[in-house]
Amino acid sequence: MTNKNHEYYQYMAKKWAVLFALAAALLLSIVVALSVGSAGLPLVEILQVMFGGGESTSRTIIFNIRMPRIATGMAVGISLAMAGCIMQSVLRNPLASASTLGISQGASFGAAVAIVYFEAGMRTGIFSGAEIMTVNPFTTTAFAFIGGISTTILILLLSYRSGADPATMILAGVAIGAMFTGATAMVQYFADDVRIGSIVYWTFGNLGRPGWREIRILSVLNAAGFLYFIFNRWNYNAMESGPHTAKSLGVNVDGLVLVGMAVATLISATAIAFVGTISFIGLIAPHIVRKFVGNDYRFLIPGSALMGGTILIGADIASRMIRSPAVLPIGAFTSFLGAPLFLYLIINKGKMAK
Repeated sequence: MTNKNHEYYQYMAKKWAVLFALAAALLLSIVVALSVGSAGLPLVEILQVMFGGGESTSRTIIFNIRMPRIATGMAVGISLAMAGCIMQSVLRNPLASASTLGISQGASFGAAVAIVYFEAGMRTGIFSGAEIMTVNPFTTTAFAFIGGISTTILILLLSYRSGADPATMILAGVAIGAMFTGATAMVQYFADDVRIGSIVYWTFGNLGRPGWREIRILSVLNAAGFLYFIFNRWNYNAMESGPHTAKSLGVNVDGLVLVGMAVATLISATAIAFVGTISFIGLIAPHIVRKFVGNDYRFLIPGSALMGGTILIGADIASRMIRSPAVLPIGAFTSFLGAPLFLYLIINKGKMAK
């Protein structure tokens, strides 16, 4: 075996070791999440339930309450992280993600319209001292999805007129996101207190909102998106050398950008529509994984997905433990943790990978 072959095998072994470590971290976070809660189930009881035994109360808690929440966190984290990874690649901008491109703002506007003008809820009890409405999951999700996907359609249309220039996409996303934020504020201004409270509650983010049907939908979209991204892994690697080099290697750069953005938006907009606004997962997870595997998309795509699921499940664990039995809003919690972490990566790791 030559030295070059030996170095290549070492290179591949390190990358695979990182993926196995990330998979182990995700599995560990799932086990911890199963044990965290006001019921205080011991690990032995959890293992008994997972193998078909245990008490009926424990089975109800695990399979009807905790498992759907964990599955939602994993699916949403994977969606946002994969979408952020691909957006950063095709736009050649390390700040690209669903939240920075206006997709989250578009979804919030759609949810606000559904709640205020289409009666997507009914009057219920009190939340944090204010009367709120229980949001109709179907109407609100549909409008949130339309709002999120509309953002990227507008960005792609504007960018197409400019030759699908990545800088134009980023600027268009910022502008459209600001427009949707202003539109949401106007909707709230003309709404009553109950509907305003419901809009704010939706934007907090809630992993307990989706059921198994929504989880299956998101899982299927994640699987399809993952297969498409992995199929184009070499094209994304070629893009790291610049669009001109990629074109010289036979890559359809314009098509890769447009289709990649469309698929990434589809999975991220669906996730946001199901759970509400959750920021920074798609921005932070790919950058953390890049520090260990570099810009090799054979490993960066699955690594980002694993990291996204782990981060969101870990954030949910913390949000449930800090003021137990109360649950802190997961969207606000990820923003609070994500912004300092992002600044830490910039300050201590130097120039962001492009």
